Amino acid sequence: MPGETNLTTLIKNMTPELQNGDYVFCTTKAMDTILRDDVICLFKEKEGTTIVLEREKADHYNLPYEYIASWITLKIHSSLDAIGLTAIFSSELAKHHISCNIIAGYYHDHIFVNKKDGGKAIKVLNQLSKNYPK
Repeated sequence: MPGETNLTTLIKNMTPELQNGDYVFCTTKAMDTILRDDVICLFKEKEGTTIVLEREKADHYNLPYEYIASWITLKIHSSLDAIGLTAIFSSELAKHHISCNIIAGYYHDHIFVNKKDGGKAIKVLNQLSKNYPK
């Protein structure tokens, strides 16, 4: 089943869900020392591999991190071809002084916000969904 592309449908039905736990972004050049099952996602860069994982697992591997995040999943199956979804919700979060780091999976968009902003971000996203379009 293909993902949704209609922007109004995406925003009105995005259903943000806050995942339990603390998440961190780390970088390493030694992926062979980290169990694949412990990694939520990874991205290879020239300087090293960026990985997102639970804070406790990063501590277990003695990986340094600076940013502790809450993880929000938008429960609608968004198409990778959808236009405007990221721009709309990231702009709305920015209006409320919430930074966000977005990772698009095949089925869902995932938003990582500062741990202190997790609950606030859920409220902002739910309000956006309820009031869209303005």
